[in-house]
Amino acid sequence: MIDKLFHKPTDNIFIQMFRYVFVGGTAFAVDFFFLYFFSDICGIYYLISGVLSFIISVLVNYWMSTVWVFNQDNIDNKLLEFNLFLAISTIGLVFTEILLWLFTDVCGLHYLISKIIAAAIVMFWNFIARRVMFYGKDLF
Repeated sequence: MIDKLFHKPTDNIFIQMFRYVFVGGTAFAVDFFFLYFFSDICGIYYLISGVLSFIISVLVNYWMSTVWVFNQDNIDNKLLEFNLFLAISTIGLVFTEILLWLFTDVCGLHYLISKIIAAAIVMFWNFIARRVMFYGKDLF
């Protein structure tokens, strides 16, 4: 079972979702750390920090997602592949920034709590978009 979950290439949506959550957790940890670092240590406004931390985490997520989660190579042009990945991620960033602002400025939550909630919501958009639009797989 460990081999199936972590090593073998697969199209199984449940194994891919498990891997995606693992990769997403790693990318989220990178994103969360840099959001805190840029905001609290560097003193940058949290919404700008959110964009900066996104840029770093999307590179981590791209590499792990293409190599391990979906293990597909549908596009020969790596620049085009990265740009499509970035486009999907950027839509997720827009959702995240809106939710971050809403939960922080409107609802009064701490920006790091808002980030956790927003990330959980946007994770579903990212998975579905990448699986269906980027890798050409059915939802189920």
